[in-house]
Parts: sequence; C-alpha cells; structure tokens
Amino acid sequence: MVGSVGNGLADLGAAVNGARGKGMGMEVGMGMGMLPGAAEAALAMEVEAAAGEEDGVESPGRREIVLGRNVHTASFAVKEPDADDEETGEREAAMASVLALYRKSLVERTKHHLGYPYNLDFDYGALGQLQHFSINNLGDPFIESNYGVHSRQFEVGVLDWFARLWELEKDEYWGYITNCGTEGNLHGILVGREVFPDGVLYASRESHYSVFKAARMYRMECVKVDTFISGEIDCEDFQRKLLLNKDKPAIINVNIGTTVKGAVDDLDLVIKTLEENGFKDRFYIHCDGALFGLMMPFVKKAPKVSFKKPIGSVSVSGHKFVGCPMPCGVQITRLEHINALSSNVEYLASRDATIMGSRNGHAPIFLWYTLNRKGYRGFQKEVQKCLRNAHYLKDRLREAGIGAMLNELSSTVVFERPKDEEFVRRWQLACEGSIAHVVVMPNVTIDKLDYFLNELREKRATWYQDGGMCQAPCIARDVGQDSCLCSLHKK
Repeated sequence: MVGSVGNGLADLGAAVNGARGKGMGMEVGMGMGMLPGAAEAALAMEVEAAAGEEDGVESPGRREIVLGRNVHTASFAVKEPDADDEETGEREAAMASVLALYRKSLVERTKHHLGYPYNLDFDYGALGQLQHFSINNLGDPFIESNYGVHSRQFEVGVLDWFARLWELEKDEYWGYITNCGTEGNLHGILVGREVFPDGVLYASRESHYSVFKAARMYRMECVKVDTFISGEIDCEDFQRKLLLNKDKPAIINVNIGTTVKGAVDDLDLVIKTLEENGFKDRFYIHCDGALFGLMMPFVKKAPKVSFKKPIGSVSVSGHKFVGCPMPCGVQITRLEHINALSSNVEYLASRDATIMGSRNGHAPIFLWYTLNRKGYRGFQKEVQKCLRNAHYLKDRLREAGIGAMLNELSSTVVFERPKDEEFVRRWQLACEGSIAHVVVMPNVTIDKLDYFLNELREKRATWYQDGGMCQAPCIARDVGQDSCLCSLHKK
C-alpha cells in the first residue's frame, strides 16, 4: 500500500462547494487533467470567478504554455484570513475541504503512474511522530554543528550502508544525503572539477540533463559522446574524442541506467579506454546511478560498480527505488578528494563541502527506516520482481503488435509513443520523440500492467485504424529494427 494514500475518500462535490462558500478563491481552469473526472467537472465552474478574483494574475488565454500544462490555470489561491475567521472557524473548514479534494486527486493519479521511476509502495506511518520537528542537517554529516535538532546519526548510518554496498571502507569515504539525484550529479562532477581544474567533461548523449546543467554551471568544457541504439555509451567514439584533448585530464559521467532507455554504460570498458590512451591517473569517473545504482548490485549478471575500481563518486536517488516520499539522494566519494572542496564555517561550527546549505533532516530517517526494514535480501527480491514484470510488459506489448525494447539489465520498457497526449498524461508516461517508456517499479503489479495494456490496445485501435488494419508507426531509429514492429520491419 502507498503510505500517503489510503481509502475513505471525501465527497468531492462537498469539498468544492465548501471551499467556494468559504471564499478560498481556488484558481482552477482548463487543464485540470490531474484531478479525477468528478472533481474536474465540479471545479470547472470555478474558472471564471477564480480567474477574475486576483488582480495581476494573467488569464489562461494570454499565458504562453511551454511543453507541460500551465499550473497558473489550476492553482489554489492564498488569501488573507478575515477578521472573524478565528471565531467562526470557516478558514480551517475551507482548507480542510481543499486538502480533501487534493488527497482524492493523489489517489487517482497514483493509480495511473507508470512513466517515472518512483517507488510508490511504502508506509512510513511510524515516522509521523517526527513531523513536528524542524530537523536540519546543515554542514558536514560527520561534524556536529551548534544546531542540535539534526539527524546525523541516521545520515551516517545510511552512508555507511551504501559505502559497504559499493565496497569503500568507513575511513576512506565521504558523503551526504542530497536533496535529489541532480544534486548528486552536481556534487560528483564538482569534485571531479576540483581534482582536475582543467579537465574536460565527457558524457554520453543520453546522460541525464543535470550532467549538462553541471557543465554550464561550472563553465566546463563538455564533450558529448555517441551512444549505441541501446543507449549505452560508444567507447570507440569516446576514444576518438579523448584523443582530441589528450593534453587535458578527463572527467567522465558513467550512466548506471540512462534516463530514457535504462542503458548501463560499460564501466570496465570506459576505464580500459582511458588507461590505454594515456590517461592513467589523469581521470575522474562519476557514476550516475539515480535508479539502477541500487538495483544493479542485486542483478547476478550485472557488472559491478565498486570503489575497488578507479572511480571517484557514485550517486543514487532515494525517492526512486528505495521509495522515499520526498525527493532525496545519496552521494558517496573518496575522502581524499573532499578536502579540495571543503571549507570551515564558524557560523555552523562545522565544515561545508555540500552543494546546499540547509539539508532535509527527515530524509535520512526515512532512508534509514526502509534500509532496516528491507535490507539487502529485501531489495534483491524487489529487483527480481521488477525485472520479471518488465519482461512481462515487453512481451505483452510485442504480442499486441507494439514495438518495444528492454535492455538486459533494465526495468525500463521503451515502446511507441501513444498518439493521444491525453492518454500520455493519464498514465504519466515519459516521452522523447517517437518513443515513450514505462519504468517498472516495486509498486507496479501485473494487474496494473494488464489494465494499462488493455486500455492502450483499445485506444490504439482507433488511432491507427486504416482499412480495418492497425498500422504501427516506425520506431526503428530509436529502438532498432529488431524491436520495431512496423510494416517495414515486422518479421
């Protein structure tokens, strides 16, 4: 069960009417697809009144919408309480109505969540007793600051667990709990830049956008390396581009699961390429393991990510496979590197070597709680389940005549992009060009996949109807001819 979503749903009509009557000023407009149908219909009545209530708020018709939906057309306005609110309690009742409505929308959206790598199977009810505390782990996790309401004892326990996973001794590593996977990449690449100030950053074209964001932020020279159709880095192209900058050290981002296709770069081949081309002791490798960094250790055939190899840092996301309700992550690097980045801060009575200042002190407790409940054996079972279900989805898609691809070490199933964007939004699919993907996580059951597949087949029959035949689009350019089932490539 999802810890933050339960049964006992509030009546949406009552919630909306209550909020309207109490003057909450909900700004709700077109694009309310994130709410259930009943809520959408009821809230549509609020559009005109809400849009005109707040001066200075642009109307939906005048606001330019880029890519996703414009949130300003679906926001809950904040208004100052009336003088008699404390006596009447109307404000509290109105806010309760809005929250009940929002909770119902979360239940509905959770039912149709397939495209993004978040594990929604968790229950943290036991940690509710800690929500009243402002827990802040500012500064170095290993040095206690003057601020005493922290969770460093949990944070270091989590870091020790991951250091063991990646085979780095306690006295040889440094790390911290980040606010997200992107922060892990920003930190890992920054450490590499500090170790080699004149280094060139290399990353495959299918690396996460945060890698290229880091290059822009740090004003680093960045070289994009070609990939195979699987999404894995092409080390022959990597070699060619290395040799163009042979006089400069190399800082390399290695993907332990790419964003779109879930491809795993060959770490051993990357290291071999570096060492055989004159870069021995002149390179720094950051491993972006946002999702698969925690799955790979439990896949028997998977290559090993280990600090026994000459890597500099590894990062993973805590809100993905682990299943933390707030964005967070883990970043581990070698202790010998961190002095190049750190500085003492008298105000904190601690050392600072992180990207952010204040850090979420609740996140380490959530991570610690899950690691203790599941352990290595629990994660291994969940990884095996995800891989089985991913193969099931790929096989069922292909049986239905839908082109699909699944990398050997991945639970990310890539297939043709649905023609209807409403269907894409309903199932929260992640798309790129002519393809979309489903990331099979522990909360994704066979029943949920069947529900999705049945709906996709029904919709698809109307999208490509042509003389009684359903014509599959060609996606060979994205997934290869063997994975494409269009009329040209279908065997």
